[in-house]
Amino acid sequence: QVQLAESGGGLVQAGGSLRLSCAASGISGILFRIAGVGWFRQAPGKQRELVAHISSGGTTTCADSVKGRFTISRDNTKKTLYLEMDSLKSEDTAVYYCTVGAIGSLLSGSGSWGQGTQVTVSS
Repeated sequence: QVQLAESGGGLVQAGGSLRLSCAASGISGILFRIAGVGWFRQAPGKQRELVAHISSGGTTTCADSVKGRFTISRDNTKKTLYLEMDSLKSEDTAVYYCTVGAIGSLLSGSGSWGQGTQVTVSS
């Protein structure tokens, strides 16, 4: 069973930056390398939404609301996923979840999910 541990969340002022990390365990390096990985978020009173995803083939998908500001990346040797968030806005405030799986599976709620890390952007 895949375990995902997010870190790097916190409180930041609008316009600032944060870097989220997610370390995967319970999965071999080979399987992690070929797996899709991504970040979702859920703001209070709103539905969970896709932030960014890297497919097993390397295709990157980003929400329009974060394009040009957020960058997703992965280090397969460390089995770690990252989300670099720049020019943060108050509307980016949410719990951010690290995930492993194909984008279709994740959008239906399947796949592997971390416990989430809170990001709060003050205006």
